[in-house]
Amino acid sequence: MFLSTFDIFKIGVGPSSSHTMGPMVAAARFLDELRAAPAGAARLGASLHGSLAFTGKGHATDRAVILGLIGCRPDTLDPDAAEALEAEVRATGRVRPPGLPELAFDPATDLVFDYGPALPGHANGLVLRALDAEERPLLERIYYSIGGGFIATPEELAAPAADRPPAACPYPFRSAAEMLAMGRASGLAIAQMKRANEEAVSGPGLDARLDAIWQAMDACIDRGLRQEGTLPGGLKVRRRAKAIHEQLLAERSRNQSQPHVANDWLSVYAMAVNEENAAGGRVVTSPTNGAAGSFVISCGTQHSQCSPGC
Repeated sequence: MFLSTFDIFKIGVGPSSSHTMGPMVAAARFLDELRAAPAGAARLGASLHGSLAFTGKGHATDRAVILGLIGCRPDTLDPDAAEALEAEVRATGRVRPPGLPELAFDPATDLVFDYGPALPGHANGLVLRALDAEERPLLERIYYSIGGGFIATPEELAAPAADRPPAACPYPFRSAAEMLAMGRASGLAIAQMKRANEEAVSGPGLDARLDAIWQAMDACIDRGLRQEGTLPGGLKVRRRAKAIHEQLLAERSRNQSQPHVANDWLSVYAMAVNEENAAGGRVVTSPTNGAAGSFVISCGTQHSQCSPGC
């Protein structure tokens, strides 16, 4: 089974790939299905189940669903606009997704945290529905957020792996031994085979898409170094990256760098990314061993403001 670079590294939003990215992706997918459905939708509803209900508020799952239902996607969301967009929906009780009429959606009543039993397929379940003006159901879908920003319907989750079509790549392998044998036979390095597979599966524009991941990483650091104040979530955790960054810049201008300065610069970049992730900013995530979560990738040594010798 081929796993693309763009499955491993995803441009998304924090703080959680399973509790934030996945629900936003599910909402966007639901809107796509609703656009293809017969007209007549007047109101939207959503319910969160299992872990999405019990830990959803701490992971901004409600925010993710709200933004998803107005047409936002994790890889294109503007973090500077997100707060105002969410506030508008909460104030008006309306959403205006592209390609659809204005729809009623009041998060106070139409977004339900269901603390009962989890849905049967997975601990992270959500149900999205569209109703007409007479409150009759037009479309209802169950999605499971299975980790790493991936989502699945009950049918997709139940499909055996053997029934899923394999990716059409020139150098498929199921083990390291097969990969090494293929390299000896082809005369190609592992990186060359990986690139050939990626080009076959991902299509044209591979370099531009890889650059977009790097640019998202760099922009996440830059934004994290500029922000100050308190992180959301109720614990009153203050952002620290901006102050530490300013201290490092001051030390550099006075030629007072310490022997461990390289580690200090790397640490402040990582802290900036962690704070952006906690605040629901735009980050690059990677699934960890299939678990329902993500870690944030920081660029480190090639950042534009990196200290000399870093």
